[in-house]
Order: sequence, then C-alpha cells, then structure tokens
Amino acid sequence: MMKNTFGQSVCLTIFGESHGAAVGCVIDGLAPGIPVSRDAMEKLLARRRPSSALDTPRREEDKFEILSGVFNDKTTGTPICIVIPNENTRSVDYGYGVARPAHADYSAWCKYHGNEDYRGGGHFSGRVTAAIVAAGGILVPALESIGISIGTHILSCGGVHDRELNDIEKDIALLNAKSFPVLDDACGSEMAQRILDAGKDGDSIGGVTQTVVCGVPAGVGEPWFDSVESMISHAVFSIGAVKGIEFGAGFKLGAMRGSEANDTFCVDNGTIITKTNNNGGINGGITNGMPIIFDCVVKPTPSIAKPQDTVDFLKNENAELSIHGRHDPAIIRRICPVLSSVTALCVCDMLSQRYGTDVLTKGVNP
Repeated sequence: MMKNTFGQSVCLTIFGESHGAAVGCVIDGLAPGIPVSRDAMEKLLARRRPSSALDTPRREEDKFEILSGVFNDKTTGTPICIVIPNENTRSVDYGYGVARPAHADYSAWCKYHGNEDYRGGGHFSGRVTAAIVAAGGILVPALESIGISIGTHILSCGGVHDRELNDIEKDIALLNAKSFPVLDDACGSEMAQRILDAGKDGDSIGGVTQTVVCGVPAGVGEPWFDSVESMISHAVFSIGAVKGIEFGAGFKLGAMRGSEANDTFCVDNGTIITKTNNNGGINGGITNGMPIIFDCVVKPTPSIAKPQDTVDFLKNENAELSIHGRHDPAIIRRICPVLSSVTALCVCDMLSQRYGTDVLTKGVNP
C-alpha cells in the first residue's frame, strides 16, 4: 500500500498521477470558520507554476475546484476536497522498462510489479505537489491570521548565494511577493543565468533553500519521536527532490565549541529570547519562541538530455538513455512554495495538538 496521509490532528491526504485525470488533496481536522480565499490559493499556486525559460515548457493553469468542506468562503469543519485537473499531458514522451537515472522508475517497478502508472512519473511526479500548494493556500493564510508567517527562499544555486535573513518578518513579506524567491535580486539574476546555462547544456542544477517560520510560541512540539525537527523533516522529505535538511546552524555546529554554539538567553522587553539562534528555534524537540529556521538540499532535476547509462529492467540488460520531453533545468524556484506549504501543515498540526483545533480561529492562549 501507499501512505499518502500526513498529520495527526490536521491531516493532509494527496492523490492523483502526473498524466491522470487530476491531482488533488483532502484536508481533514480544520476547525469551522476559517476564511478560505480563492485568490490566496491562486497566488500561491502561481508561484509554483512554470512561467519562464527557467522552468518546464509544460504549462498547467491549475484551475482547482473545491468539492467539499468550504461554504460561504469559510471552512465548515468537515473534510476539504480540492481537485486540480491535468490538462497539458504528453504521455508519448514516456516509455516503460528503461529506468531513468535518479527517478523512481526501477524502485516503483520493484514494489508495484508493473501496475504503477509510469506516465510522467505517475504518483511520484512533482506534479502532485500542486495539490500540496493548494492546501497551503488555505493553511498559510490561516496561520497568518493568528500572527504566524512562513517564507522560503533560494539560499544558494549554481554557486551563487543569496543574502542572509535580516529583518525576518519584512524578509518573509518580501519573499512571498516574488516569483523568483531571493532576498537579493542581483543574486537572483545570477542564479537564473546559471539555470539557463545548465539547460542549454542539456543538464540541470540543484541548490539549497531556507525556510523560516516566525511567530510560533514557545512550548510547541514533543521530545523524542514527535519533536518539531522530526515532524518537519518527515514532511519535508516527502518531497522527492529534497535530499538533506539542517536546522539553525546545522552541520556548522560540528565545528563549534559549546561556548559559541549555545544560544544564551536574555529578557527583552519582558520576553525571554535567545541572543543567537544556532538551534533554529528548537530546544529538546520543542519550540523556544525564536524563529524556526531550516535549510534543505534540493537535488538537480534528474531528467536531463545528456546520454546516461542505465538498464532495461524488463529485459534485465544494460541500456543507454537520453531523456526527451519537457523538464525543468532546475526545480529549486518552484519547490519553495511547496516547502512553505508542507511547513504550514506541520505547524497547523502541532498547534492543534498543543492548543486544540480551534487555535486557527481563536489564536494561541498559552
């Protein structure tokens, strides 16, 4: 069986295939009365949608339909079902048996014995993330209504590094207004050129993203197996292109002494804060009130035009493959709203477990 549901209190189930009739999701566990804005959903989906030479030529309008759970532009408290039709498919580009390197073709065949929908990657395709972002179009504004904001930017791509976060709340607002989410537009232009260069070479590149969550109160999360890091990592690694994650200073902590790595506490205008945030806003698996910050490694798009050694797993023989079709030379721009959306799901779920499901309408009352 496939496990397509994440969450304990606020749950998201995804469905659909890349070249099937539609992709979609079901959101369960949201309290009644949460405002739902189609405009907010469309804007977030637009940030994920291919729109330039930096992206795949496959264009989808993502005209979603909300089938249940919303009435008079508010949640009813029952499951919300969102469906996004697939319109621009070209299945002739996809054969079966010759494994595309770094794709799920071979591993899917081993698990599903030839019954999987292989067209465009089927259920393993990044196309399914459109449904996650549609859900994010409800969850992200719900969090904003109680003072919690989320932003993701391209931290590095093609050897070019964006500037560091400064005024976090202003930086989040800046990022969420951009189609190419960087804090420094000059860096963004250089990254875009590196992406174009890779595409001209028939190749692809990856990069590193950074996600920040501002406004989560201290005391959210659990120690050990349901720690904030554990839950976010679980959700983030469900996105196939993500191959690594670090919180706060992450792996750099390994080169520090404790006196440098420790986030010392102080009282600032009556609020307990830390002077640094090397631990990414989390101590003992529980939020400490500082911004939650984590970086993700996003691998290069595996579909490239260069010849690659592979196998035909049906014939059990070696083969060579040059992938044709429509593919992104880099998916790092388009993955940013996906990361923000799965992060919003995690935060909504953890807040609901801590404060009850009405937290998204009544706010946090520690």
